[in-house]
Amino acid sequence: MYIKMKLQTEIPLKPEENQIDYSSKILLLGSCFTENIGAKFDYFKFQNLQNPFGIIFNPVSIEKLVVRAIENDFFSEKDIFEHNGIWKCFEAHSEVSALEKNEFLQNLNTALKDLRAALFSSTHIIFTFGTSWVYRNIETNEIVANCHKLPQKNFTKELLSIEEISKSLQNIFHKISEINPKAIIINTVSPVRHIKDGYVENSLSKAHLLSAIHKTICHPEPVEGQQPSTINQHLFYFPSFEIMMDELRDYRFYAEDLLHPNKTAIEIIWQKFSEVWIASKTAKIQKEIASIQNSLNHKPFNSQSFEHLQFLEILQQKITNLQKRFPHINF
Repeated sequence: MYIKMKLQTEIPLKPEENQIDYSSKILLLGSCFTENIGAKFDYFKFQNLQNPFGIIFNPVSIEKLVVRAIENDFFSEKDIFEHNGIWKCFEAHSEVSALEKNEFLQNLNTALKDLRAALFSSTHIIFTFGTSWVYRNIETNEIVANCHKLPQKNFTKELLSIEEISKSLQNIFHKISEINPKAIIINTVSPVRHIKDGYVENSLSKAHLLSAIHKTICHPEPVEGQQPSTINQHLFYFPSFEIMMDELRDYRFYAEDLLHPNKTAIEIIWQKFSEVWIASKTAKIQKEIASIQNSLNHKPFNSQSFEHLQFLEILQQKITNLQKRFPHINF
């Protein structure tokens, strides 16, 4: 008698309604895992905007940017500072910086306009929360998105409580529901382990995020003029953290630092996400796009050969045919 062995646990998943297709507009905000999934959306040419202010790890800093964008609260000189000849902002990642003050302010406010437009128009908004640990600027008493390598004495470190995170999430969801009530909001916790905070501390941090998300999704407070059930219908949780911890609990699925998911893990989580949130009707288009992407990466032995020029002609025809159906797609 043959008995099929089960070699791993599996997180039960089922397709949701209102899935993503090539007419969807997607906004992704949050930790570095956002960029892993965002890279997949880019590769397959879905319409998306990712982290216009760079990687943001904690929910309070994400809340600040969402509220600032919705309320059209533009950045001014009081919101930026110069450090080592570079202009920076405590609400943005260190990669969002500039050597010239006016240029930096212009870049920040352009990013804010992009975020505002996406919040108003996106069909799907994906939040990936990375940590409950935050740094508070002693001078302003404000939680920062990034310390920008300023002296540690300038900040205090604290762990956001479940109640504090839940309050931030409620405000995010309520603000979005007021200006874009049909948007599907998908929440997930980054599987990246923040060991610099400590092993136990990392687990506690993730636990606070998970508890707050589920508390907020299952028991949302009502928005004035809306029924709680209406809000609840648009809030979802995708278990990327659980897939990494329970299905892929083996170091072969981690990068060399043993903290970040490797390419294989990201591909598996993307496939799981696709099963739930990507419409099956897009599979054929994704296959076409993948074929074009592979062709674009092709390196010929002789770029002037007849065979290669013919190859390029056929490739351009494929791109043209695809763009006739989906004008937003560019390679």
